[in-house]
Amino acid sequence: MPDAQRIDVQICYAGKAGISLLSLQLAPQTTILQAIQQSGIIDIHPEIDVSIVKVGVFGKLKTLDAVLHAGDRIEIYRSLIADPMEARRRRAHKQLQAG
Repeated sequence: MPDAQRIDVQICYAGKAGISLLSLQLAPQTTILQAIQQSGIIDIHPEIDVSIVKVGVFGKLKTLDAVLHAGDRIEIYRSLIADPMEARRRRAHKQLQAG
């Protein structure tokens, strides 16, 4: 039986070493930063730097001090490896050369 004084949230991160999806029960009024710290995800993915990382809840960017609600899924975003526009230009150029 879930604790009435806790909220259920998830934290997900897709790192180079794999994908982590952690379920947590936290106190109400917990912030995203507190959830990340309490989850242990940084131990699993030490490349996560909370001072520069971008985070969101269900695909919407949030700040680390945003308060969580029951059922939220925190998403930790990593930096892009390549500029999406440049990657698309390269693919289009490759298709032109091949065709």
